[in-house]
Amino acid sequence: MVIGGSGVDTVVRVDALPVPLADSVGVAPIREWPGHTGGNVALGCRALGLDVKFLDVIGDDWIGGQVRERMAKGGVDFEPLVSAAGTRRAVNLVDPTGRRMSFYDARDPEDLRMPGDFFLPHLRRARHVHVSIMGFARHLLDDVVESGVPFSTDLHDWDGLADHHRAFALRADLVFLSAAGAGTRIGEVMREILREGRAATVVATAGAGGSYLLTRDGGSTPRHVPATPPPAPVVDSNGAGDAYVSGFLYGRLAGRSLEECAGLGALAGAYACTVHGNTSLAGPADLAPAPPAA
Repeated sequence: MVIGGSGVDTVVRVDALPVPLADSVGVAPIREWPGHTGGNVALGCRALGLDVKFLDVIGDDWIGGQVRERMAKGGVDFEPLVSAAGTRRAVNLVDPTGRRMSFYDARDPEDLRMPGDFFLPHLRRARHVHVSIMGFARHLLDDVVESGVPFSTDLHDWDGLADHHRAFALRADLVFLSAAGAGTRIGEVMREILREGRAATVVATAGAGGSYLLTRDGGSTPRHVPATPPPAPVVDSNGAGDAYVSGFLYGRLAGRSLEECAGLGALAGAYACTVHGNTSLAGPADLAPAPPAA
């Protein structure tokens, strides 16, 4: 089950980042891709053959209609509540190498809530829950922990300081985050999550630099897992981190080792970089090991 994190990305392809200061800049055709972090994880897990229930709060607007349509097309069992604040959006600037800069629309009001009688029945039937770092989702964490269902979260580029992210970091059983936010402090941040929180495993992704694993019983130095070269030219890094999470969870629910899960995540993330938006997602065959050379 995935809770929170749907919306629509407007992708603007630019010649370079940062963009030049100008009144107007000609760009390639601007495209919109429904997904966002929770939506992409739900779609990625479903493409890998997992049954997915996706709960979120969106608007009764045309943007929300795009989200509903994309989830239906991807076979995701999507059940949203409606908020008068509307559906979240983001504008992502993407350069020719696939690197991006995202402007996220945090429009949810502070008092937004998801009622217990809406999500608890689904929670009790879940094998695993992935909780996006939405404001309303902070108020569900106690119930998720008390349910005993294993749960993961993605802190994205958390610097190790922001309190909002910390609430998720210290409650989840499995924590993902990008190494970009903490920079050279990423090892320290990973150790703090294990020391202060409930997590048994912390995973830091570093794009082309691979990923790092740290566990309670695995020493104090994160273990490095190399990145997987993309099977085709890189065109868009949007959703690559979400694809990594999907591949990792796919392996986790199949009982694979952490290193194998990280390898599957790397494969799924590399695959995601070769397409625009989430137009194509890795399936089980894409994560299968290559046959030995003749």
